[in-house]
Amino acid sequence: MFALVVSLVVGTLHLYPWKRIVLDNTTRGTRGRRIGNAAFLTLLLVMITALATGTSVDPEVAQWFAWPGYLWLAVFFYLTLALLVLEIPRLALRPWTRRDAGRPRDGLSRRTLLTRGSAVAAGAVAVGVTGYGVSVALGPPTVTHVPLRVRRLDPRIGGFRIALISDVHLGPILGRDHTRRIVDLVNAEQPDLVAIAGDLVDGTVEHLADAAAPLAGLRSTHGTYFVTGNHEYYSGYREWLDHLPRLGVRPLRNEHVDIRHGGGVFHLAGINDHTAYRFQDPGDIPAAVRGRDPERALVMLAHQPRDARAAAEHGVDLLLAGHTHGGQLSPFEMAVSLQQGAVAGAYDVGGTRMYVTRGAGFWGPPVRVGAPPDISLVELHPA
Repeated sequence: MFALVVSLVVGTLHLYPWKRIVLDNTTRGTRGRRIGNAAFLTLLLVMITALATGTSVDPEVAQWFAWPGYLWLAVFFYLTLALLVLEIPRLALRPWTRRDAGRPRDGLSRRTLLTRGSAVAAGAVAVGVTGYGVSVALGPPTVTHVPLRVRRLDPRIGGFRIALISDVHLGPILGRDHTRRIVDLVNAEQPDLVAIAGDLVDGTVEHLADAAAPLAGLRSTHGTYFVTGNHEYYSGYREWLDHLPRLGVRPLRNEHVDIRHGGGVFHLAGINDHTAYRFQDPGDIPAAVRGRDPERALVMLAHQPRDARAAAEHGVDLLLAGHTHGGQLSPFEMAVSLQQGAVAGAYDVGGTRMYVTRGAGFWGPPVRVGAPPDISLVELHPA
């Protein structure tokens, strides 16, 4: 259903760049229009196939559609934005184009010259920005050191470091090598605890067990914990919840555990994804905090930042989240902020401190613009 909705929306939006690139710049029945129509239709169908097969088909097969389909999705996004921006000078120059209507120079009227010039410019911008974004997305995640002050935190725990990983999205494009790179970066920091805040996979255990296997190599003082993201529910979440403990990763399912360190104690809680109720596996903050000691700090893992308000109502001191990818494709972060109330970085929500990581992978296009991949090393200090 998710892939179907996205495909319908993006397919409809293709009408605008198709009109501006093909319809406005070619004559009906010409070879150029036929080629343009075929190219747009082929790219759209490949993109829809990539969306439809991303979590259900063996990555060895799905990658043949994922690479061209998702790259086109990014090019289409920036092509549409560039064309919309260029509508402004086109409108401003309309009186200029009308002055030589019917009197083309060198076979091209001013209107045709402007229309084709803006199409070429938009295409160049889209391809250039996408190419830059590919180099960022496929590069190593940055390790961001984040000191945070947490109320109720025992001073003896001051300096406790949590390696926060989110949104790895193992699947047709990212595989075992990417997981190993993340594990090496985390282990080099020697964290006290590792937290995986969901969207680890885009596919089944059968297809991605080998890609996830390097997670068994994560090393920290207090182990690795995991909460589900929305994409686990598209990928056979029950199988993953059974499989991850074999890699030394403990799922937190609307529950909390005590972390004892340096003579002090704090609670570490985890809740199921905000949308998990659609799969009869809802997140339950009251259950996760039940039985807590109100004198001790409570740190909660949640996939989506929009759980922060409810977490604040239940006395959570620090919420660690992901999901947003930092927007992934700027300026998409504006829509993310409206939907989630956060994009990336530290926030205060109703007295609860929240930190949102940009994520260590990507979903869909192997492209990141304005939001490089990130592993966050969160250092806790008493407030």
